[in-house]
Amino acid sequence: MNVARTVRLTFTAGAVESDTHVNLSAVRTDGEHLWIAGDETATVERLTCDDPGKPTEYREHVSFPLADVVDLPGEADEEVDVEGISRNGPFLWVVGSHSAKRRKIKSHHSDAKAAKRLASVSAEPSRRVLARIALSDDVPAERTPEGARSAGLGRGGLYALLADDDHLAPFLDIPGKDNGLDVEGIAVHGAPGEERVYLGLRGPVLRGWAVVLLLEPREEDGELELRKLNGHRYAKIFLDLDGLGIRDMCVHGDDLLLLAGPSMDLDGPVRVYRWPGAATLAAADVVHRGELHRELDLPHGEGDDHAEGIALLPSGELLVVYDSPAPHRLEEAGAVLADVVPL
Repeated sequence: MNVARTVRLTFTAGAVESDTHVNLSAVRTDGEHLWIAGDETATVERLTCDDPGKPTEYREHVSFPLADVVDLPGEADEEVDVEGISRNGPFLWVVGSHSAKRRKIKSHHSDAKAAKRLASVSAEPSRRVLARIALSDDVPAERTPEGARSAGLGRGGLYALLADDDHLAPFLDIPGKDNGLDVEGIAVHGAPGEERVYLGLRGPVLRGWAVVLLLEPREEDGELELRKLNGHRYAKIFLDLDGLGIRDMCVHGDDLLLLAGPSMDLDGPVRVYRWPGAATLAAADVVHRGELHRELDLPHGEGDDHAEGIALLPSGELLVVYDSPAPHRLEEAGAVLADVVPL
């Protein structure tokens, strides 16, 4: 894989202070704007580029708290862990990881303290977010002058629906970094009011098979409700990504591009797969490996440079952002370098 060039993402001092620029987890291009999120905040970020045709820098950073426009399952300042962003019509869609969390251990911890922390798991209900954010002049709004309004998934959300799922229920209480439930990608296709939402799971990976959830949310009285697909409120699709989980997704025509990487806390491999015709797929049970194309392999570091988000540029190239960026991506204060790769 050849990196064609890099693009500079420049953030405000406040975002740098909260480490948003080194915890990037989701990205989506949108004309002159770039929507982006970090995995330790309850905000979405908007940057603006210098040249929409071939950007070299995104700057003019503005941060938007999600709690200003939609009800969240946690407190306004609790971490949502936004892991996926998609733009569709007048709406920005966001999804949280929905994952439980195990405490980290650090080098200065004693053996006893390390063992105690590894036994500590928190449910993290603030992460159980699936929301459609209305945009007015590229600014999140509760309601736009045209009548579009922001809404979140109600009735206990997706997590409650999965509590009885044959495949996924056993993984709900397992932390995402331990191959538990971990939503890390979202792609939306279709006209507003007729959308299909694809959620890519980093975990669980089931005997090598990754999982995609297919939903058809519709806004009712300020909340999102899920239409039934084949008698259920979601459909499951199983993909053979060579044992990898899904780290991000984006629409490319009627295809979906899938960023794939390890489900657990490992450095690589990291690949991009093409799923032909996925955006117009009828609700199905299994999609086999033969219907996927391995587009390219992405670089990864050792303990850094974890590819977390992909987005299409107007040039048809792919923009890739990284969590825990390597030092060479942080040459300037307040800025981080993303890669541009040809498809």
